[in-house]
Amino acid sequence: MASGGGDGHEWPEIEKAASEKRRELVLQGPAVDRRVSAAGGLSSAVYSLTLLNYLEVSQCPSLTQLHEDIRLLINLQSLVLCRNKLVSVPRVDTLQALKVLDLSVNELGSLPEGVCGLKELTTLNLSCNHLETLPEGLSQCPKLSTLNVSKNRLSSLPSDLCSDKLELLSTVLASDNLLQELSPEVHRLPALKTLDLSNNKLSEIPPALSDCPKLKEINFKGNKLRDRRLEKMVNGCQTKSVLEYLRGKARAVPEGGSNGPRNAEKTKKGPQSKKKGRAPECPLPQPEEVDDVEDVAQMLVRVLHVSSAPPGLTVTVSPEVRDVRPYLVCCLVRGLNLRPGNALKRFLMAQNKLHEDVCGKRTTATIATHDVRLLKGPLTYGVKPPTQLKITALGRKEMSAVELIRHLHLEAEELRKQKKRQNVTGLHKYLQLLDGKPLYPCLMDAEGRVVSFPPITNSEHTKISKTTSELFVEVTSATSLQTCKDVMDALILKMCELNRFTSEHAEEAGSDGEGHTPSDSSTTELIVQQVRTVDPDGSLKVVYPSKTDLTNCPGVTVLW
Repeated sequence: MASGGGDGHEWPEIEKAASEKRRELVLQGPAVDRRVSAAGGLSSAVYSLTLLNYLEVSQCPSLTQLHEDIRLLINLQSLVLCRNKLVSVPRVDTLQALKVLDLSVNELGSLPEGVCGLKELTTLNLSCNHLETLPEGLSQCPKLSTLNVSKNRLSSLPSDLCSDKLELLSTVLASDNLLQELSPEVHRLPALKTLDLSNNKLSEIPPALSDCPKLKEINFKGNKLRDRRLEKMVNGCQTKSVLEYLRGKARAVPEGGSNGPRNAEKTKKGPQSKKKGRAPECPLPQPEEVDDVEDVAQMLVRVLHVSSAPPGLTVTVSPEVRDVRPYLVCCLVRGLNLRPGNALKRFLMAQNKLHEDVCGKRTTATIATHDVRLLKGPLTYGVKPPTQLKITALGRKEMSAVELIRHLHLEAEELRKQKKRQNVTGLHKYLQLLDGKPLYPCLMDAEGRVVSFPPITNSEHTKISKTTSELFVEVTSATSLQTCKDVMDALILKMCELNRFTSEHAEEAGSDGEGHTPSDSSTTELIVQQVRTVDPDGSLKVVYPSKTDLTNCPGVTVLW
């Protein structure tokens, strides 16, 4: 195993991390790659940084191996080793705190030993490697929620991947492989929301897939299916229509047939769809049974579906964001009561809590909120070089992104010295997310003014206040579109909870001094309006909320 060379003095980043007892370290790009090449690997000093909980070594083509001493970094929660030339990775079973393991875009032919023993693992990214098999045992990672094995050489998936032990597995990405079969046991994944098996060798899609209770996005394009009608549908229809078709096939299978036993009553109803000739290529969804929802009067979300959104409700997404931060969903929210007492403060604290939890400290997704009255649409989501991106960040004067990042770094150092802390707070702890990126993502208004700079900050010009009556909400991610939707769902649910809390404690809040009394806005109703994102040609990319969004928020009623 290559041990690398050089000490910390030849690696200033490592020396600085050691002297300041840092918890994060990012090594990436051409300058680091030259040192890796000269030393024959990473400096051995990196393995002495046992306080690290985030380590990223990326974009280093000269890095082909890691030393087995990686096992010493037992406090690691995120290990990102993407875009190198790794042919192997040593055992990782000692890294029991590990939550995120990213080995994408390397030359791996097998997984590192011990992966299946990582009890805290939530995200495993193995995309763009040379994997031909995956080991059995992933079901022993009970917290696994995202698995990405796209662009490998897999001919099958582990049998225990479709296990009810993986009750949190919500995203499976396995496109561009050689997969020949999807197990009918896929319906045992209760949390599955996104499944991408495009460009494989599948000949069938099991009807049992339609039994996945939370499935929202599927992609089977590029497979030669035996059912030609189904093949046409997966290439042109929405997820809901395909699942309805599969559900119809499941009803038509006799009890004890090849797809497993089905409910006899459902079987009787299946053939009715064939009474009047051939079914349409994209069958219309049938009415679904509506579950009783508790506390309807306490939390109410009204979703307005608009067929033609005004220009101000449309965001044009530039193709350049694809390689930087490609995923974006937006919506408009009215009815969030920010006036009484500490309502605004509670909302901002809730947003920060979501950033820490479901957004993975902004590594997974980032939320930004704006006062609609201060926005000038239509909006554009694109990229700019750091020197050209200018923004008036919250509480600051206008400056370029380069200046802003420099100021934040200086502030972080000053905070460390003043408070003698090992970790920094606020925006400072997200700075490493931009290291080495030649372009920065940004949301711009109709005048080209930057109103949001994810994942760092949004603009002072569109900042929300107690008088904000309508919010424009954006969620961006480099992970997946479904991640954006999940975070947006969680945010809207949190808004409902805050509205209910504000209403129940209205008398305690008292007047805010602006001529407003608690009884003026005691409603808990939210109105959520769609926002479309389109490409430069005007073709629809995504709309939120769609009819499959906001359906699994407990205590929330959705009115179509």
